[in-house]
Amino acid sequence: MGYCFNMKILKRSKLANYEVQIRQWHESGCSYRDIASRLYQEYDITVSHNAVFSFLKVRYSASQKYDFFYSKLPEDIKASLLKQLNILWTHNSTAIEGNTLTLGETASILESGLTISGKSLREHEEVYGHSRAVELILALLEQDKIELDDIFNLHRCVMQKSAIDIMRPVGNWKKEYNGTTGIRDGKPVYMEFSSPSDTPVLMSRWLKEFNRKLNRAESHVKAINIYTWVHLTFVRIHPFFDGNGRIARLIANLPLLKCGHPPLLISPQSRIDYINTIWNYQNAVGVLNANGRLLAQHPFLRSFKYLIKKEWQATDELVAHARRQVANRKLKTLSC
Repeated sequence: MGYCFNMKILKRSKLANYEVQIRQWHESGCSYRDIASRLYQEYDITVSHNAVFSFLKVRYSASQKYDFFYSKLPEDIKASLLKQLNILWTHNSTAIEGNTLTLGETASILESGLTISGKSLREHEEVYGHSRAVELILALLEQDKIELDDIFNLHRCVMQKSAIDIMRPVGNWKKEYNGTTGIRDGKPVYMEFSSPSDTPVLMSRWLKEFNRKLNRAESHVKAINIYTWVHLTFVRIHPFFDGNGRIARLIANLPLLKCGHPPLLISPQSRIDYINTIWNYQNAVGVLNANGRLLAQHPFLRSFKYLIKKEWQATDELVAHARRQVANRKLKTLSC
């Protein structure tokens, strides 16, 4: 009944004829109040910002579910593409954290179960764990929202062979302070993340907002904005004793995948720029406490968005190649 009622409201709304423009404004970052003002100025339509909010809420809920980026591919090409992405995602993310296995070695481990001579057991386990975490992310696409246990399970994957330590729990929030060291004004500086006591409250707030954004990455602009919000707020809190970067790069992709985009992967070649950009932002906005704004606004956000926008091109090309394979196969069939 609720869905039918909402559809009736949508059809008779005087905003329906301007839906495309309203959504473009909204996706570019305009507030509901700004949109109401623009409607009056450009179309002589008088509506409240609450009316704009209600219209968009109903419209987004009435929208059909997006196809995943692999949905319409033949099974063999789909399976090949997902394997390629898992290998690339796993290699890139673990390499950023210092894993020395090459892309080819990572593929050999995941595809053939080989052991690479001269490489540590820890590095092998990191690859296996991250690959399992990618599979979990793909499984989470079927859920309407994410629970705390889903985040804990991701942590258990990426930290699957960690030694048992009551002060450094796997699959639960940190119990000790953590931080990172960088350079400020030519001197090394230690920067703390959110405190262990603030972490449960912050992550409860974070999860609520994350679920609100989960199905809203429709356009590339919104996808970049949402990826930025998820990634930077997660690493700013740094809720686990270790593994935070890998989980941030995993879970920040979930809204993108839900809306039909391929994953956004950070390459090892961009590691220094990526780490420095995050450090500059976190150092500029300071420690996040329990009542603080999760994503503090700062010009360094633009630098992060610029970086990830460039990094996204690699997986876009992989998906484009898979689609060309499908097109070539169809051409061959027609020519026979």
